[in-house]
Amino acid sequence: MPSAAERTRTLVQSTCSSMLLVPGLDALRPDQLMPDARAVDSDGDVLLAFAADSPVVRAATHAQADELAAVLEMTDVAPVSVPHRIRGRAWVSGWLTRVPGAGEPGRTTLRLEVGEAYVDDLWGADPVEADEFAAAVADPLSEHEAELLQHLHAAHSAEVRTLRSLLGGRTGGGTAAVPVGVDRFGLRVRFTGVNCFDARFDFPEPVRDVAELRRAMHALFEAASS
Repeated sequence: MPSAAERTRTLVQSTCSSMLLVPGLDALRPDQLMPDARAVDSDGDVLLAFAADSPVVRAATHAQADELAAVLEMTDVAPVSVPHRIRGRAWVSGWLTRVPGAGEPGRTTLRLEVGEAYVDDLWGADPVEADEFAAAVADPLSEHEAELLQHLHAAHSAEVRTLRSLLGGRTGGGTAAVPVGVDRFGLRVRFTGVNCFDARFDFPEPVRDVAELRRAMHALFEAASS
């Protein structure tokens, strides 16, 4: 299974919604706290792009001794329609500074030096140390996960339903099967109906790209139909 650090790093580098919480800026509208872009540099710091005239940029610019504490909160929502759609949240806390001269015209880049992080998702709730976050690598499928899940749900829903046969006696009375997550280790499906539960279907070995994922999915469907 992916480590807590990998799961957090994946969310930071994904397109899920995020908000930067800064003391003293609580009265701002939520959209004023949402960075336009996120990235992680080679040191494991989080780089956030904001409009140059943003109140967040002003706060970081005038912070005393570069000690402006901040928390980046991310909310991960399944890209397919399913009950209990929020898949997880992560919080990365640290110290916010302005990156001199960085940013596109009209944009300013801020650096969040990571102190610690915490993730609470479908895998569980776990703390993450700064060095673990810096050393982690985002899941190789995360960039394409939304379109992969949407394609599975729209074009291969019958095959996804057949995966129920791999659960043995654990059917739970569910009547529908919706793919809610895919990563290099396997596929997560939510069975809904009378009861609602998730099941993980692990790949024989971790996949490295979409081509290997296709082969792994084909093997899962073959096993389910045999």
